[in-house]
Amino acid sequence: MTAAASWPLPALLAWVACWIVFLGVARLGAGDTAAMALALVLGALIAVAGTTPWRRVFIGAGFPISLAATGVAGTLPAWAWLLPLALLAGLYPLRAWRDAPVFPTPRGALRGLAGPLRLPAGCRVLDAGCGFGNALAELRLELPDAELTGIEWSWPLWLVSTWRCRFARVRRADMWRTDWSAFDLVYVFQRPESMAEVAAKASREMRPGAWLASLEFEIVGRPPSEVLACADGRPLWLYRMDRPGDRDAGKPVGPFP
Repeated sequence: MTAAASWPLPALLAWVACWIVFLGVARLGAGDTAAMALALVLGALIAVAGTTPWRRVFIGAGFPISLAATGVAGTLPAWAWLLPLALLAGLYPLRAWRDAPVFPTPRGALRGLAGPLRLPAGCRVLDAGCGFGNALAELRLELPDAELTGIEWSWPLWLVSTWRCRFARVRRADMWRTDWSAFDLVYVFQRPESMAEVAAKASREMRPGAWLASLEFEIVGRPPSEVLACADGRPLWLYRMDRPGDRDAGKPVGPFP
């Protein structure tokens, strides 16, 4: 049975798991508020695995909505309903709202990346906004000899990525304030509205011959050096910083002067 055909089974299983945690923790004597907090955290973590944005919403929102529809909700203090907002603020702080939502890089999305880049062993690679570390894991598969660095502003995501990606250096930092000049490849999975800022930063800071890789979203009006098709069909846009003589020699170049 395909993932599409099995829907909404993943959502139902997630809601059941949240209720099991809620009832189990409450029965242990921790109190309804603590039980609700733990169940909400579990729901948020499971929701990240959703295959589309709307499915993530359904998975994550199912437990609190069902809780509100039961008599159990009446036993909770009014301030307890601020917990979902607090969790959201911790997972996705206000400072990061202009960036892409928490959409992890899909498995196999960077397959074939090493071919056109031809980066040497020991090259330095940055995942700008590494989230849960999915892209770092994919980059490791494609570039096993690279020195990998991830930066993430959300401290819960930073903790998860640090724990998952012990093969990489993961820093809690602002991707827009981090200097990209030391890296041979910078990978981003942003949104269309922020791609102009990505291009401007790369143009200012990245050295000639380095590469910028953007999953799904292109830099409008600027031709890529390469475009790869990901496992799920979305494009991976590759832009090389111009090296002296590239344009005159007729070599494929990125959009950066």
